[in-house]
Amino acid sequence: MVASIQTVAFEGIEARPVEVQVQVVSGLPAFTVVGLPDKAVNEARERVRAALSAIGMALPAQRITVNLSPADRPKEGSHYDLPIALGLLTAMGVLESDATGTAIVMGELGLDASIRPVQGVLPAAFYASSTDAGFICPEASGAEAAWAGGGDIVAAPHLLALINHLRGTQILTAPEPNVASAPAARLDLADIKGQEAAKRALEIAAAGGHTLLMMGPPGSGKSMLASRLPGILPPLTAEEALETSMVASIAGTLTGGAISQTRPFRAPHHSASQPALIGGGAKAKPGEVSLAHAGVLFLDELPEFSRPALEALRQPVESGEAVIARAQAHVTYPAQFQLIAAMNPCRCGYLDDAGLACNRAPRCALDYQNKISGPLYDRIDLFISVPAVSAADLSAPGVCETSAVVAARVAAARNIQAVRFEGKTEAAVRTNAQVDGRLLEDVAAPDARGRALLDTAVDRFRLSARAYHRVLRVARTIADLAGAVDVTSVHIAEALSYRRNTPIMVRRAAE
Repeated sequence: MVASIQTVAFEGIEARPVEVQVQVVSGLPAFTVVGLPDKAVNEARERVRAALSAIGMALPAQRITVNLSPADRPKEGSHYDLPIALGLLTAMGVLESDATGTAIVMGELGLDASIRPVQGVLPAAFYASSTDAGFICPEASGAEAAWAGGGDIVAAPHLLALINHLRGTQILTAPEPNVASAPAARLDLADIKGQEAAKRALEIAAAGGHTLLMMGPPGSGKSMLASRLPGILPPLTAEEALETSMVASIAGTLTGGAISQTRPFRAPHHSASQPALIGGGAKAKPGEVSLAHAGVLFLDELPEFSRPALEALRQPVESGEAVIARAQAHVTYPAQFQLIAAMNPCRCGYLDDAGLACNRAPRCALDYQNKISGPLYDRIDLFISVPAVSAADLSAPGVCETSAVVAARVAAARNIQAVRFEGKTEAAVRTNAQVDGRLLEDVAAPDARGRALLDTAVDRFRLSARAYHRVLRVARTIADLAGAVDVTSVHIAEALSYRRNTPIMVRRAAE
């Protein structure tokens, strides 16, 4: 007899259908899994055998063949345990041949027959919903699957409970979607004394989703500023929350199946490899750029990252996608993250302090900063110098502006952008940093004085076409923060002041 159970394999965050065919025939006892299984799938034989033994059943002394179809698609992960077990029970006559129907089944089996949580439940549940099929998953993943809605969802804690449910002798309660609670407390901008120019740049970056590079000596507050960025960003929209949760589900980091409305904040150590940062490895898993989708990727000590890892950042920063090419797979993960980076001006960090600088200054600064390529610099929207904080600033009385006040201005600017771009493009454009082409020229066209200033800056400082458009995006965000309809020379001047290799006081040219 041949039994058939439906499950899925994953290509990025996309679920692809897989049919688990189980055949039990006469012959020498054997248990074979075919269809390009990896080691975890092959080991399912022992987990299934032990789980059946735990509920008082034994494998028949016959030849058992499990085929994972289509046979030319690689099968990875432990979520094939449960469909293989249900296929065996159907082939053995314990379950009716139509017990699971067209339901998508996934789950890992423990040796005690418990059904353990697995990765990728959310995209699999959405696939099941799109095909009007039911969905069977572990109880611990039920809240995650419930977000897909659609057909019937069965979340079982144990193999025996699932068998009884399928045979009609027990009813398993349908799971409910779960929302992760917001963080109890967030770091506040009011904790930072001084650094008003850096706070302004941070606000502009938050309002428009722009990339930002902070440069300054050790202890000037670069990491403190970056860690407070999530506190001024608006919460995720429903669409963004599902996108980030899909990536987290594939990566296995969706705790308790609860979807969070807090934007991701990822801060990998500078020893991170290229696959860890961009994604890849033996199973083409998502990297930090995808785990930071719709959130923030903070790279501290930017020049200390390996050169290949930094160069690999160029493509996802520009396109919003991380494409991983392998001999057997070509996987694309979403990666619309906001890059925030920090670095010292030189290796010793004290370039501008003659008393503390090393004896190689200023040559050491050139060597250190040249570890980052020009094309990567060109993809940074905002460059800001973060000088050491003076004793007067540290001891100054009074309360600085809080994150809540800044967050309100950021939310207002983001709302302006949401209304502006609604229905204007086929691809989802949520912030000024994502707009491009003719639409950018339409929404960010400066006035006559602003155009003249921008043209002069492009010629004098030899700005690339990419830098030209990034200046326009930043100027549009500055105008949005000010509530201005048109982009003026004042906005262009401030945007130019944040470019690398342009004078900080270029804004005076607009006066």
